[in-house]
This record gives sequence, C-alpha cells and structure tokens, in this order.
Amino acid sequence: MSMTQTSTSHTYGAAGDLLRALSAPIRIAIITELSTGGRCVHELVDLVGAPQPLISQHLRVLRGAGIVRGSRRGREIEYALVDEHIARIVADAVSHTNEPR
Repeated sequence: MSMTQTSTSHTYGAAGDLLRALSAPIRIAIITELSTGGRCVHELVDLVGAPQPLISQHLRVLRGAGIVRGSRRGREIEYALVDEHIARIVADAVSHTNEPR
C-alpha cells in the first residue's frame, strides 16, 4: 500500500469515527445548542430536555471524539465546540432531512 493510500485510509477512518460520534440524535441536539455559544450542563438539560446524567454521558463521548471541550466557569464547566466545522456538518444534515424528497 502506498503512502497516499495509507494516508487516505487513515483519513476515511477518522471521518468514520467522527460520524459515529455524531450518530446519536441527542448529540446532534447538543451540538446544535453549542453552535450558538458555550453552555453548562444544566443549560443543556433545559435546552435539550434530557436528564443531566444522559447529557453528561453524551458530552463525554463528544469530548472523547475531540468535538467539544470544557473549561471552568466558576463552579461549573462550560462546554463549547472545538471549531465551527462540526456545527456546519450538523446544520447541513438537519437541513437536508427537512428537504422534500
């Protein structure tokens, strides 16, 4: 296998990992909310309408995938998107599903 094929294979694998991390509807909702700015867990609970333990579990997955980061805000941790690429991917996916077939 050539170096280019190995690099391409790695790139596709990483893209697959990213898409798997986005595969849960609640994670899409979290990313949509974070696309407008940083939020603490309790804010995401209110905005997404899911229990705190479930929000925290999905935030762990998103952090592990390098999609969100957390930073201290007083006694809480504020979560934010690492970059805007993910917000665009999610917004495009949501928009696409609303298009007439």
